[in-house]
Amino acid sequence: MKEPFAWDYYSDQPAIIKDKTLKRAMRRSALPSLIKTFCIALLTLPIALILMPFMPRRAISGEHFFGMGVNLDKEPNTTPYLIDELGIQKLLIRIPLWEMDRLDEYVAFIKTFKDKHITVALLQDREHIISPTLTKDHFIQIFEAFEGFCTTYVIGSTINRAKWGFFSVNEYLTFYTIAYKLKKERFPHLKLIASNVIDFELHFTSHTLFNFQPVHFDALGSLLYVDRRGAPENTQMGFNLLGKINLIYSLLALSPKAPNELIITETNWPIKNTAPYAPTSEHECISEEDYAAFMVRYYLEAFASQKVSCIYWHQLIAPGYGLIDNREGIRKRSAFDAYKIMLSHMSDAHFLQYHKKADEYLLVCSTPRGNLHITWNLNSFPIYTYKAVS
Repeated sequence: MKEPFAWDYYSDQPAIIKDKTLKRAMRRSALPSLIKTFCIALLTLPIALILMPFMPRRAISGEHFFGMGVNLDKEPNTTPYLIDELGIQKLLIRIPLWEMDRLDEYVAFIKTFKDKHITVALLQDREHIISPTLTKDHFIQIFEAFEGFCTTYVIGSTINRAKWGFFSVNEYLTFYTIAYKLKKERFPHLKLIASNVIDFELHFTSHTLFNFQPVHFDALGSLLYVDRRGAPENTQMGFNLLGKINLIYSLLALSPKAPNELIITETNWPIKNTAPYAPTSEHECISEEDYAAFMVRYYLEAFASQKVSCIYWHQLIAPGYGLIDNREGIRKRSAFDAYKIMLSHMSDAHFLQYHKKADEYLLVCSTPRGNLHITWNLNSFPIYTYKAVS
């Protein structure tokens, strides 16, 4: 990344842009796109809201639902063994486009994961956003380097935060178009995941889904964090996690730009007393015990929606927000075991029923071992029990 943009290696995200003059100038230049964003949202969101209760569920199985983010710079030699211990089959690996000199390292790292489905998330910087020729060249290098063992790519990340380099949806669509044209011309087998708006800011999602660019998405990506609201059951503008998923999916179902596949490419909670590694202020951070409980409940609620194809937890190893703290060796947090237990019960599960009464929750799934009943409330950890099918 080039100044005034900079990467924060503690929290694994760009640092806040300190040049306020630049930010104001860029936002003024992006004003036509921002006006378009709000106009599109004004037209599409009310329709999606009205039709939301009528959107049918999909048939999402546990086999493909669970994913995990892993990082080249965090214990790369140990990570494959930890992934095997968890039993997880789907991985997301982020490649910053400003680290093209390390492409061979990323290829070698990904090849250490035997028989796993790998999704590669391509992270942008401002240089690649404003340099289409550079971006095209680097996309080609990456697609060719992973030919034969990786076909799924997240194109761009966190498009609604200036520190990530985009100042408008129009800029993102131009960036995505480069990858889309390469898919059409040279790499037809690729699956491109697009949009990748962070948090519940659906005016940006609406613009990506309803545009006049000659592009198509193979799936809608969302960085659906709810950490600033606390528990996943807490509401924002009247929507808890399940409501947010339903509304995003309703927008997706109405769009001509993508099939009805919603993938959550990032989510987590920041953990107390881990500064400067936590990606938020201490006010939003939670205890390790709450982190484990919120994580499992996030997965269960999203699975109950039957509208999310996969959730990639961000991520396996990270002192400020991961299942493992590696500041002093490998320390598995309680969330590691919670994820492992959840996956052992649900990796072959198929949805049957979901009920909520007061603060009591019940998710029923079919498995080869019988019907799985998962019960929980806001003060207790989920309980997994099996009942024979009568």
